Order: sequence, then C-alpha cells, then structure tokens
Amino acid sequence: MLHLKPLSPGFGLEASGIDLSERLSDEAFVEIEDAFFDGQVLSIPHQRLTPAEFVAFARRFGPPEPHVIDQFHHPDDRNILILSNVVIDGEPQGLADAGTYFHTDYSYLDVPARATMLYSIEVPESGGDTLFANQYAAYDNLPAAMKRKIEPLVAVHHYGNRHVSEGEARTAASTLTDDQKAKMPLITHPLVRRHPVTGRKALYAVSGSSYGIVGMPHDEAVALLDELTAHATQDKYVLRYSYGVGDVVIWDNASLLHSATLTDPECARTLWRITVKEPVPLGHAEAVLAPTFVQRPM
Repeated sequence: MLHLKPLSPGFGLEASGIDLSERLSDEAFVEIEDAFFDGQVLSIPHQRLTPAEFVAFARRFGPPEPHVIDQFHHPDDRNILILSNVVIDGEPQGLADAGTYFHTDYSYLDVPARATMLYSIEVPESGGDTLFANQYAAYDNLPAAMKRKIEPLVAVHHYGNRHVSEGEARTAASTLTDDQKAKMPLITHPLVRRHPVTGRKALYAVSGSSYGIVGMPHDEAVALLDELTAHATQDKYVLRYSYGVGDVVIWDNASLLHSATLTDPECARTLWRITVKEPVPLGHAEAVLAPTFVQRPM
C-alpha cells in the first residue's frame, strides 16, 4: 500500500511502501501517478533498479525521449542519460554540472517534457541537491494586470541558458556539438500554460531556454522574462530536495522550474535520468519570428 507524506508545506510528496523493481499493477501505478500530479515532485526512496527496470517504470508515464547529448547515454539503454562528475583515466563517466540554472526540461522541443525522473546512484557528502520552483503558485500570485498582459504571449525557445552563454561558466547549459545543435530548431510555447492533466494555469519555462517573445522587441522581451523569472524563483516558491542513495525522484515539468546545485568535483555524484514527453506537440516556431527575434546565442 502506498504511504504518502509531504516534502514541504507547499508541494512535494514522498511515497513509501512500494518496490519499483517489481511490475506494478494498474491500480498501484494510478496511485503513484495521482501522487505525482498532486505533489508536482514525488520522491520514492530506497530503490534498487536495473536500467531495464528503471526504463520500464518510466514508460508508464509516457514515451521516453533520449537526450540530445548522446555521448552520455547509458550503454544498456539510450533513454537513460548518465549524470556524473566521475572521471576515470581522464574519461568523464557522465554529464557533469547539468542543469545548474532554473529551467524546464525539453521546453526547447515541440513536444515538451511531461516528467523527468532521476535515480540516485552515488551521493556526495554535501551538495548535489535539486531546487524546484512551483509555477502554479508563481502564476496565481501575479497581479491581475500582469496576468492579463502575459496571457496571450508566446515565448521563443531553443536549447541553452538565457542568462549564461555556452561555455562561460559551470552554470551554462551543457555544450552541444555542431551536429547536436543542428537538431535544435526554434520552438514556441505559451508563456502561461494550462496544465494538460490538472487544468491549472502555470508560468511555463520563463527561465532557461526562453530567449524571446513573439512580436515583442528583443530587449523588452528579455526584460519581461527576467522579471517573471525573479518572481517565479523566490524562496517562498522553492523546495530543496537532498538525495539519498536509491532515491527515485519524479517531477512535473508543466508546473515547475528546477535547478541542480553545484557539487565539489572531488565528491562523486552519479544519477540516471529519464525524461518522458507529453502525448502531443504544443506548436512550432513560425517563420514570422525572424523580424522580431534576431538574437540566437548558441
């Protein structure tokens, strides 16, 4: 039987009494899925999973989408991205310093992410937490005038971190090869998105891969996105999650921003990551963007 307890007063749930290495009944999975959408962040600690078991569980939420950084796909299954700061004989064993800025996974794709899940393999002595910012609450608390202003707006996305150019710092987006960049076109998504399952409105991906707003001058668009980011990532909206070995943590990309925290490179940290997508696309960038969106730092 699934037992739930809150991770914070605002959002987040921890589930116990379940073994994800076993095939879940439909009834048991519905309980987990309901807890996921209710809590936005769902932690299931003390798991021991093979790659095949982890992928099988992820598929219950939706179709996995392999990450564009394919050099760190798990050798047993390309749907798993290895996140690790471990280096053996000069060879990185995974993607280090990934996502160390507030963002929403796969908002730079036409079909965005539904859920991201991490399975914790190695935990450093300190650091390596994930911060989650509740975008339901951030939207709800906006002044009515701001809600009216942003309701019809559509943001322009591509892979990267708007605040730090590629390669500048550990908080930049992970570097892509030229071939990988070629797979990342401009994409548009609503600035205010109605959740496809819960129906609630949330700010969507105002930090991270959002670089402009359709029909708005670039400087004005960035200023508005920065204003929304500052509002949306206030401490009162943020949950900090500290991992234990064997934790599986699942979060709802449609209602959250998240950010990894930096770790000491000498303290080993390894996780497996799977991201599953929504069932349908929300839309592509249109050719009319060209006159109003001219800066595309990569």
